[in-house]
Amino acid sequence: MAEEGWFWRWGWGRRCPGRPGLPGPGPGPVTLLHLLLLLASVAADITDGNSEHLKREHSLIKPYQGVGSSSMPLWDFQGSTMLTSQYVRLTPDERSKEGSIWNHQPCFLKDWEMHVHFKVHGTGKKNLHGDGIALWYTRDRLVPGPVFGSKDNFHGLAIFLDTYPNDETTERVFPYISVMVNNGSLSYDHSKDGRWTELAGCTADFRNRDHDTFLAVRYSRGRLTVMTDLEDKNEWKNCIDITGVRLPTGYYFGASAGTGDLSDNHDIISIKLFQLMVEHTPDEENIDWTKIEPGVNFLKSPKDNVDDPTGNFRSGPLTGWRVFLLLLCALLGIIVCAVVGAVVFQKRQERNKRFY
Repeated sequence: MAEEGWFWRWGWGRRCPGRPGLPGPGPGPVTLLHLLLLLASVAADITDGNSEHLKREHSLIKPYQGVGSSSMPLWDFQGSTMLTSQYVRLTPDERSKEGSIWNHQPCFLKDWEMHVHFKVHGTGKKNLHGDGIALWYTRDRLVPGPVFGSKDNFHGLAIFLDTYPNDETTERVFPYISVMVNNGSLSYDHSKDGRWTELAGCTADFRNRDHDTFLAVRYSRGRLTVMTDLEDKNEWKNCIDITGVRLPTGYYFGASAGTGDLSDNHDIISIKLFQLMVEHTPDEENIDWTKIEPGVNFLKSPKDNVDDPTGNFRSGPLTGWRVFLLLLCALLGIIVCAVVGAVVFQKRQERNKRFY
């Protein structure tokens, strides 16, 4: 699959070859009526603000410039990052490596969509590899740290593609994709795989695949959506969908990776950023988007959630006194049902006696 020829379509459907905003070629002859309907639907997409425009100043696309050097136009490297003609390797399959790549230009788009073509692979067998890739939209860039090779207590958005379960008690299945929004006050807890600060997540089998693997992130009008294409079907699969997300403009896009006692190759093949043409109200247009503090409008704290093997969430852990209360309620329910049943049975017996 030629990665450069694919683009993103509104609706999270199939990825089709062609230019942004236009569907790919159909399976057979197209009648004039079909063509007119097709053009009408495209025009409707454009007027509804559903078209995308590639922003090259925020994109990393082949052929790369600066192969063999430690930097390239529009992007800075750090740590173990190595640029080749086919990929940007954030870390090799070696222990204790950290690498990152960061865009030069701050992004002032209110609504955007990012596609990442990536590959995580190595010689390690099950649960003997790590640690994963982080995708960033943050205030600070090129600051190394303990969170997948980048700084903790960051300001902005992080998407973690985690391949190793540090928490032995977790029920989630790895590899696992999760999202975190931070205003600098939260710390990522590696020992718990970031569970206490995770907004949402899903299991995603992206490691050591024989075909291309893609991830897409869309942010528009406070809604953050993450999709994956990992099955070589040219179709997007839902992973994360959150509303009430607040992200400022003027932050930087980046990607980082880290290895510890276990290792993997962490490669970025391309990063494509699209501007979404979305209409905003006059009040929204008058806001200074650079002054917005990163955050999420939650009815409850993410700390009240725990994960299950499918990546979904349920209420707090069913352990200790919660299990006791659950069993007590169940027992009381059984007793009540038994008493009610006995009373009803006795009444029927008395009623039947009256007919004899």
